[in-house]
Amino acid sequence: MITSDITAAELKQRLANNETPIILDVREPWEHEEQNIASAKLIPLGSLPERLQELEEYKDQEILVHCRSGKRSATAQAIMQQSGFKNVRNVLGGMIAYNEAQ
Repeated sequence: MITSDITAAELKQRLANNETPIILDVREPWEHEEQNIASAKLIPLGSLPERLQELEEYKDQEILVHCRSGKRSATAQAIMQQSGFKNVRNVLGGMIAYNEAQ
């Protein structure tokens, strides 16, 4: 199982290179409305356990999880790994770091 995290700068670079990683935003809807990564799928952390089936088709693929600062996404990463997702990576520092990344 791959559990290495990814930096916000790495994510930004991959998007700049026209890569299309699977990105999961576990913030609340109001946070997502204020600012988001265009291709990210929004599933707030509180509803993630009962909505995991929405991500089932990506179970063996790399999934990048982000929140505001990296704490909720780390929790989401653990939930997903316990549910059999093999390659879930936490975006370190979340949107705060993403906004600061070059």
